[in-house]
Amino acid sequence: MESLSLTRPPLTAFAPLSTSLSRRGLGAPIRCLIKDKSKLQKHTLQLTKRTKLPLSGNSFLDCMVDRDKKNQITGLVSASAAGSEPDSLDSTNALRPILSSLNAFYRFSRPHTVIGTALSIVSVSLLALESSSDVSPLFFTGVLQALVAALFMNIYIVGLNQVFDIEIDKVNKPNLPLASGEYSLSTGVAIVSTFVILSFGVGWLVGSWPLFWALLISFILGTAYSINMPFLRWKRFAVVAALCILAVRAVIVQLAFFLHIKTFVFRRPASFSKPLIFATAFMTFFSVVIALFKDIPDIEGDRIFGIRSFSVRLGKNRVFWICVYLLEIAYTVAMLMGATSSSLWSKLITILGHAFLASILWNRARSLDLANKSDITSFYMFIWKLFYAEYLLIPLVR
Repeated sequence: MESLSLTRPPLTAFAPLSTSLSRRGLGAPIRCLIKDKSKLQKHTLQLTKRTKLPLSGNSFLDCMVDRDKKNQITGLVSASAAGSEPDSLDSTNALRPILSSLNAFYRFSRPHTVIGTALSIVSVSLLALESSSDVSPLFFTGVLQALVAALFMNIYIVGLNQVFDIEIDKVNKPNLPLASGEYSLSTGVAIVSTFVILSFGVGWLVGSWPLFWALLISFILGTAYSINMPFLRWKRFAVVAALCILAVRAVIVQLAFFLHIKTFVFRRPASFSKPLIFATAFMTFFSVVIALFKDIPDIEGDRIFGIRSFSVRLGKNRVFWICVYLLEIAYTVAMLMGATSSSLWSKLITILGHAFLASILWNRARSLDLANKSDITSFYMFIWKLFYAEYLLIPLVR
């Protein structure tokens, strides 16, 4: 029989209790040893039941325990005056499954990609503005339409990849819901199916052809990248996988969402401005870097399951420095372009902003321990932060 030693908390205060329970059923009892000053009171609790334990005086100890999938007993205890009811205990336990579900979906949606998609759409949409009068409810409605449809598609794409990568993710990303067992396969399939339907539904209702084509091409490439069918699962082929990411992040996002605002929202003829060309060129470099670097933390699982990524073929050290040099080249080109701007404020922001990003990239790259997987993963997320920062600078390029 398991024993718990609990110190009585102050009145109305809550304290967590936990222990491990192996080879026990939900109905197995546990014994609580409750220290009340010099007295030692013993009580047996039945799992999943709420029990009020009498203490000296007019107080009681309120215990609630439960067992999770890993045979961990968890619960809350509170000491209260007799006659009072610790309602917050009920609310805490009621919220726990909701918060757990939200956390699982948060991880399933791969939030760093969601943030990147949202920032890129807003940034590129701003490039379509021609005057301050364009900043109107019409503009914000158009941006919102694009955001909702694109984010739904983003969740479909990253979710589909997890559905077909469960075994690989058990090695590379064991904290993801499908790999950890928090989500069943049917749950994962249901989520991605729902979001792809919602994405196309929003795109169809909006009626914007640039938006719809962006969704369709993203759907085709995202599906071909992940799905395990003959002639598909393009992620197995390093060059093709990189081209898929480049096509979506560098070309589709820049051109399609710009045209959505320009031609559908404002009803103006299509035209490609200097900032848009810059954004497309710069994000071509960045998309290649993301495509290459994302496989460095996953090299172990990719090697086991026959995914011939550039990291597997060339080694993570070589791929890492290729990524760093590509970004440094992109930042240098951006600074040179900024120097040609006729606008003084744009020139200063473009040059100084990219110089700052280039310097922190170089300093961090030099201090990275490539033998430490957590450091590599952290650096990968740092690259995404540089990606976000670039989309903050792009609307200021003139």
